[in-house]
Amino acid sequence: MAHVVILGAGTGGMPAGYEMKAALGKNHEVTVINEREYFQFVPSNPWVAVGWRDRKAITFDIRKYLEKKGINFIAKRVDKIDAASSRLTLSDGQTVDYDYLVIATGPRLAFEEVEGAGPEGGHTHSICTVDHAEKAYAAYQKLLDKGSGTIVIGAMPFASCFGPAYEFAFIVDADLRKKKLRHKYKMKFVTSEPYIGHLGLAGVGDSKGMLESELRNHHVEWITNAKTTKVEPGKLLVEEMGKDGKVADHEIEFDFAMMLPAFKGVDAVASVEGLCNPRGFVIIDEYHRNPTYKNIYSAGVCVAIPPVEPTPVPTGAPKTGYMIESMVTAIVHNIADELAGKEPTTTATWNALCLADMGDTGAAFVALPQIPPRNLAWFKKGKWVHAAKIAFEKYFLRKMKKGTSEPLYEKYILKMLGIEKLG
Repeated sequence: MAHVVILGAGTGGMPAGYEMKAALGKNHEVTVINEREYFQFVPSNPWVAVGWRDRKAITFDIRKYLEKKGINFIAKRVDKIDAASSRLTLSDGQTVDYDYLVIATGPRLAFEEVEGAGPEGGHTHSICTVDHAEKAYAAYQKLLDKGSGTIVIGAMPFASCFGPAYEFAFIVDADLRKKKLRHKYKMKFVTSEPYIGHLGLAGVGDSKGMLESELRNHHVEWITNAKTTKVEPGKLLVEEMGKDGKVADHEIEFDFAMMLPAFKGVDAVASVEGLCNPRGFVIIDEYHRNPTYKNIYSAGVCVAIPPVEPTPVPTGAPKTGYMIESMVTAIVHNIADELAGKEPTTTATWNALCLADMGDTGAAFVALPQIPPRNLAWFKKGKWVHAAKIAFEKYFLRKMKKGTSEPLYEKYILKMLGIEKLG
C-alpha cells in the first residue's frame, strides 16, 4: 500500500484529494495536510472585502468531508520537508512519511519585499485570504464613515495574479454607486503591468482596450509600469518606469489601499535544496514531477512558470482555476500509472480561463495556450459573467462538500461559454 500525501487544501489540494482517492481506491492511503481546519473559496474574497459575502458563506470545515471519502486529514503546518527521506515534520514535531508527495500549498504572500506593505503591521490591505479580506472590509467601513477619500487599488512588483485587483476596483466602484457615494471618492489603479489589461499574460484579445475603457468610464485613474518601493501611512511611493528608460517618481496619497503582493514559495517548500527556483516555486517537468525528487509532484500557484514576457517592472504569470484543475488531473493519472508500474504520460493543458466580476457586470477571457502566439484568444464583457461567477461559487462549494472528483471548471464554465474542450 502506497501513501500519497497532499500538502495544501485549497483550490488545488481539495480536488487533488478527492481525485486521488477516487483513482487509487482502498488499496492506497491518501492524506491531506493543511495549516488550517477550513477551506476557503479565494475567488470570493473581493466580495468579502465590501461586505457582499461573509466568512460563513465561502468557507467550510474540511475534516468531515474528506474523512467521509476515506481521506485522512491533518490540520497542522508543515515545518520541514526531508525530500531525501520522504518525510514531513509538522509544527508540533509529528512526522509523516510518504511514498508520493503532491505540493499544492499555494503561495507565500511576500509583503516584506515592499517596506510598509501588508495588513500585518503595514499600511495596505489584501484580498488574498479571507482573513485579509475581513480586515479590508473593516477598513472600508471606516472609509465610508469618513464620508470621502482616495482609494488606491493595484499590484506590487512581482505580482502574478492581476485579475482580482481589477475585480476589486470595479466591485468597490459598484458598491459606492449602490450607496450613492461614488462622487465622494477618488479612485486610482496602480499596477506593475506594462499596460492596462496585460494581466501577466501579454494581454488576451482586446483586454487592453476593454479594461482601459472600463476604468475610464468608471472614473478610475491609472499608473502602469509602477514599481511600488515603499508604503508610508497614507502614502504610496512609486517609481513609474517609462519606455524611454526614464523614471517618474510619484507620491500617491490614499485613505484606503489594497495592493496585491508578490508571491513566493512557502518556507518549508522553498528551503528544500534542488526542489525550487530562487523564488521558492517548485520546479516541475511536463508531467508535474520534480526532476530532482521523482516522487514529488506539484500543482497550482506554487509551481514555477516563467513570465510570459520581460516587462519593465517584474511581473509573473497567473495560474487560473482551470489550469490548476488540469494540473491536478495530470498528477493523479501519473501517480496512478507509477503505482501500476508504468511511466507517467499525462500532461496538463496550460490554458488560461477566467471569469472576473466587475460589480454589476463582468469579463471573461480565454487564452489557448496561455503563452502567445495562441490558437484562441478572446475577452468578452457582459452582465452574464457577473451572474455566472455567482453561480459558479455556489456550484464549486457544493461540489467540494460532496467530495466530487469531476473536473468542475471544464464541466461548468466551458459548457457555459459554449466551448466543448480546451486542449
